[in-house]
Amino acid sequence: MSFVDRVEVIIKAGDGGDGITSFRHDKFHAMGGPDGGDGGNGGDVIIRASRNQNTLADFRYKKKLVAENGKAGSKAKKHGKSGSSLIIDVPVGTEVKDKSGKLLADFIIDGQSEVLSRGGKGGYGNAHFVSSTRQAPRVAEKGERGEEVEATFELKLIAEVGLIGLPNAGKSTLLSVISNAKPEIADYPFTTLVPNLGVVDVDEKNSLLFADIPGLIEGASEGKGLGDEFLRHVERTNVLVHLIDAYSEDVVSDYKTIMSELAAYQTDLSHKPQIVALTKVEGMDKDLLELQLKNIKKEVPRSTPVIGLSSLSGEGIRQLLRLTLRKVEQARLRSHEQKNSKQLPVIGLREDVTDWQIKAKKGSFVVTGQKIEHFARRTRFGDFHGEQRLRDIMTKMGIMAELERQGVEPEAKIVIGDPIIGELTY
Repeated sequence: MSFVDRVEVIIKAGDGGDGITSFRHDKFHAMGGPDGGDGGNGGDVIIRASRNQNTLADFRYKKKLVAENGKAGSKAKKHGKSGSSLIIDVPVGTEVKDKSGKLLADFIIDGQSEVLSRGGKGGYGNAHFVSSTRQAPRVAEKGERGEEVEATFELKLIAEVGLIGLPNAGKSTLLSVISNAKPEIADYPFTTLVPNLGVVDVDEKNSLLFADIPGLIEGASEGKGLGDEFLRHVERTNVLVHLIDAYSEDVVSDYKTIMSELAAYQTDLSHKPQIVALTKVEGMDKDLLELQLKNIKKEVPRSTPVIGLSSLSGEGIRQLLRLTLRKVEQARLRSHEQKNSKQLPVIGLREDVTDWQIKAKKGSFVVTGQKIEHFARRTRFGDFHGEQRLRDIMTKMGIMAELERQGVEPEAKIVIGDPIIGELTY
């Protein structure tokens, strides 16, 4: 299975089943008693994080995820069957955003689940509306439509340490030496086509999760090379280990190239804590190594350690792991302090579900509001009894009185919802 870490999908919950208008006929009832059953509820769409998933490839060709619709009610007050919910497993580390980029859910724990779109409620059948003053109601409701969301699934690996650098800087080799990861390694650019994860035992008590981020090049943040595809995986890391080939003709230029791409990414990543390591130092002339280290130390911030290491000989590996653990622990402490220091959120005034508004628009009146739109969605427009029930609801809510105050004329068009849900004639 190929590695895919970003897909666009449509998530559609099931529609509620319609209620029906039905009457039983027997010798005791000239009209027969109302016995129309309610419709069943539509199924929800539930997203669940699973450590058994490691890519979003399953959604590459399955762009619409739809839960089951509820069944319509039937005679003899039989309730329609509710639709089954659709459970979708995604890798741990998946973010779900709507088409505007708003974060809907962030799946960071195995087994975590969220309802991304809720199924529509089933409509009431006419048996539901029987009362002492209404013995034979002819009204039944439509089922509500299930919620539909245009969403983007984006996988961001959850690793504490990210290995970054130009192609062939030695990231995959280092990861294979310090962890249980077995990345494919060859001697040509862009060997690593997917991010690789490895658990690294720093000492007897501490382990860290490292991610090998595929090689970045100049322009990666703009989509050149492979870097843009994988920069998002750097976002969750606490510390970056920045690898530079010690035999590079210009180690400072290599460093600046990567830093520029981190800064140019949609979320500035250049401020993350780093350790800079010159790689492949085995057999390197000591004076040349010292010169390279001296050159890079002039460029990096004073708080950034600079070391030399060799994955082949093991030189500098223990030092790197100790420095990395210290940086991660410092980052964890800062994160904990920031969470504790956050002020209570300011909660603004929220619209009451019973609130409504009326706007006059070229010979018509547009009525909006959460509650009235809820009832409109369940109304069978074009059916006299259904529309009359909606008018009764609007009267009780005071909407009809306000329409009259605003000078509504007979035969005027009353539009419910914006965008439109249905129309009535006054």
